Amino acid sequence: QVQLVESGGDLVQPGGSLRLSCAASGSITSISAMGWYRQAPGKARELVASISASGSTNYSGSVKGRFTVSRDNANNTAYLQMNSLKPEDTAVYSCYARIDYKWWWGQGTQVTVSS
Repeated sequence: QVQLVESGGDLVQPGGSLRLSCAASGSITSISAMGWYRQAPGKARELVASISASGSTNYSGSVKGRFTVSRDNANNTAYLQMNSLKPEDTAVYSCYARIDYKWWWGQGTQVTVSS
């Protein structure tokens, strides 16, 4: 059994920064892809960023240049560094991972960008 737990969501002013964490625990042999998606009320779910086991990354055009995804393989943890936050970034952010050939996802953490 595997569990992903996100943390770091908060209320932040426009232009501010946050770092989200996603820690995987349980029965884990290896983790391939990890990443983040978000969903705001009334909007479709959007894949924000992903990172492969080798460190290759991909980003949504709306966050490219502002967000950085990374991972700490020793601790089975992924991160999403969010800079220059905008009100449009307000959403529930959830992490996902492919662990031992199965897909897993977390519960989500709320990010609110407002003055």
